[in-house]
Amino acid sequence: MLRYTVRRLLISAPILLVGSMLAFFMVAAAGNPAAELRGRPGVTEAQVKALESSMGLDQPIIVRYWNWLVDFLGGDWGQSIALGQAKVDVFDSTMRALWITVRLVVGAEILAIVLGVTVGVLAAVKQYSFLDYLATSSAFLVFSMPVICVAVILKNYGIQFNNVLESMGLDRWLSTVSPATGGFQGDFGEQVFSYTGTYLLPTLTLTLISFAAYSRFQRASMLETLHSDYVRTARAKGISQSRVIFRHAFRNAMIPVATLFSLNSAALLSGAIVTETVFGWRGMGHLLVQSIRSFDPYMLMGWLMVTATLVVLFNLAADILYGILDPRIRLA
Repeated sequence: MLRYTVRRLLISAPILLVGSMLAFFMVAAAGNPAAELRGRPGVTEAQVKALESSMGLDQPIIVRYWNWLVDFLGGDWGQSIALGQAKVDVFDSTMRALWITVRLVVGAEILAIVLGVTVGVLAAVKQYSFLDYLATSSAFLVFSMPVICVAVILKNYGIQFNNVLESMGLDRWLSTVSPATGGFQGDFGEQVFSYTGTYLLPTLTLTLISFAAYSRFQRASMLETLHSDYVRTARAKGISQSRVIFRHAFRNAMIPVATLFSLNSAALLSGAIVTETVFGWRGMGHLLVQSIRSFDPYMLMGWLMVTATLVVLFNLAADILYGILDPRIRLA
């Protein structure tokens, strides 16, 4: 397993290299980020030329890519060139946004995978029961709704709930903005109050959407596994039902869910754009939107490289998990 992991990491390096080249060329082909300065009051052609020269826009694209790659590997991700804003370090901004998104996504994914797998297993074991019909209908209902609908509905209910609390003379609890950069203030009780109120609505939004997918995948995979030959053989040997389910069927049925988990986690960590926008979180999704709006190439490249790295790492984690869940898989 260790040798396989090392080999996959070595293979991932050229994949990331090719991906960075394609991303850089596409961002460069999107246009000249300094062109917007032309025609602005008080901006001279000399200032525009100076900005283009500082960004290397007067050089061939392959030279620009090589210079960016050398600086990137050396830890210099460049400076944001968003017009009308102070220049900020791309690495610091990207890591700050990633940490905000991580705090939001990790809790939601843990809740979604635990609840989704549990409900999916129970629905498969109790097929065509009331629990199965309830879980299936609920999952289809949430799964068919766009993320923005779920987020806006929960935000609206949160505002109404806060109004009720306020009418009773209590403090508003559910927040619709991201946590303060300095963290939550006050004693332990006040911090718990602020923490739960800030995270509850966006976490619940992401949990509901992911839960629907996990429960459906887990139920379908579990049903297929329960009707396989080796499970019938285990039952014929007189093995208890609980051991057949959890020892023989459950681990193999987790493989498709592990794949979904790796892809879903990488996608959410790259930026839950809709959820972050609705609830005012300044994470990876907000960073991507702002980079596109201001056409900030260095910030875009920082976001793209973090996203590509997350996808590679989570796919590697999924491959390793396959070997743990199913002993029949041999990774040479």
